[in-house]
Amino acid sequence: MIASAAGLSFVDFLTHSLPIVIVAWLVALVLLRYLFRHELSTPPANPDAILKLDVSEILTDRVTAKRVLLVLGVALIAFFFHGIFEISPAFIALSAAAAALVWVRPDLAKILKQIEWSVLIFFVALFIMVGGIEASGALEVLVSIINYAGDIAPMLFGVILIWLVAGISAVVDNVPVTIALIPIIQGLGASGINIEPLWWALVFGAGFGGNGTIIGSTANIVVANLSERTRTPINSSLWNKRGLPVMLATCLVASVLYILAYPFYTR
Repeated sequence: MIASAAGLSFVDFLTHSLPIVIVAWLVALVLLRYLFRHELSTPPANPDAILKLDVSEILTDRVTAKRVLLVLGVALIAFFFHGIFEISPAFIALSAAAAALVWVRPDLAKILKQIEWSVLIFFVALFIMVGGIEASGALEVLVSIINYAGDIAPMLFGVILIWLVAGISAVVDNVPVTIALIPIIQGLGASGINIEPLWWALVFGAGFGGNGTIIGSTANIVVANLSERTRTPINSSLWNKRGLPVMLATCLVASVLYILAYPFYTR
């Protein structure tokens, strides 16, 4: 969504966000190692059973896997050149999904049974709620606050935006927050403010902020929902104890690196 609104390419994300993400990822790994030090120090109850697991048995349909991987590879290559051919990333993704379905021809009845309907219903309700908030005019308060950005140093405003978006994303979800802030940033650009660095601040804030709570991003909901099938499901309390520190640490890393690389983002 941000790429489409800002005119950013797949390569732009690789050059502008990937370096910061890699550093933040390493910090997150170290922090998670510390947060889960007690769990990781506990030996498994039956290590022999784990060693006997045969990963190859999981892949039961190699032909389908090869076809899907081939389509995925073509899609990734297309992402690198979508700016040259003026094709939107959304079109590439939908085309790849359609091509995979046509080539593989899966059993739709089985697919429909495997869909996490509870997750979809959750996000349908979430988007309805966000739409209601926007229709009520509540977001105009946020717009009026952000409009004072002209009185703040651009670099400082970018850092503030990272933390503001991260905080809201953790409470609401990073997708509706991004949807709501895109027109706001575009409005700031119309008023004469250089919004190129703000797009990347939005990227980092929404991306890292979504890790703060169990409802912070779509991936969180999916993982938590899948964990309910195990003996140790992930609940909100556990996520807050582990995810929130990771969110704060990665946002701090993103803020520091954003300041150091700010001239690069203004080009």
